[in-house]
Amino acid sequence: MSNELLLLLAGTAAGLGFFHALLGPDHYLPFVLMGRAGRWSRAKTLGVTLACGVAHVASALLIAAGGIVLGMAAGRLQALEALRGQVAVWALIAFGLVYFVWGLRRAARQRPHTHVHLHADGLVHAHEHTHEGAHLHVHQAREAVPRMTPWVLFTVLVFGPCEPLIPLVLVPAAQQSAGGVLLVVGVFSAATLATMLAAVALLQAGVERLPLGPLERYTHALAGAALALCGAALYVFNL
Repeated sequence: MSNELLLLLAGTAAGLGFFHALLGPDHYLPFVLMGRAGRWSRAKTLGVTLACGVAHVASALLIAAGGIVLGMAAGRLQALEALRGQVAVWALIAFGLVYFVWGLRRAARQRPHTHVHLHADGLVHAHEHTHEGAHLHVHQAREAVPRMTPWVLFTVLVFGPCEPLIPLVLVPAAQQSAGGVLLVVGVFSAATLATMLAAVALLQAGVERLPLGPLERYTHALAGAALALCGAALYVFNL
């Protein structure tokens, strides 16, 4: 392949990788929301984002490689990517709804209330507590839903479509240019991952400063509702 075509492909890959990640809220919003609800550190949030982003790009690359080996046309590969996209959207909506319900139940347990105690000497006193902190056994407090969150996000991103990568890979592959394929994949992957990490870091820094006050105990429920709405938006607007 000529150097001019390689430069054109590299520039196109960089631009598509950037806009592909930026215009798809499922590439960063779930990590910001779950990081806020779970009080993840910045390092953990970015680590989960990076792992999911690598799996997202790698799964699309595997499909493209399989299509090249089997001689499938670009249209058929993109149809397969669209099907994967539907699976990812519905998985995001389902997880968001489940997390929303779990978050409401958790918030209800955390609602502060007062107990009055009468002692034998006639002393009466009251104390405020929550069932989350005082009545739950330590093993019950370790809920399964939050522990599953990184794996759910990983699965959603694995099934998430990465349509721009397929036609880009097919161009140098058609000319049997291994270097061209590696260049396109490398530039697209770097642009996608860098955009995801930058968006998550910036949004998380802003969200951490939001004063929720009495709504703090509803952060899990709010995150679940936002995830479900994010999935619904992806479905309606075909992002």
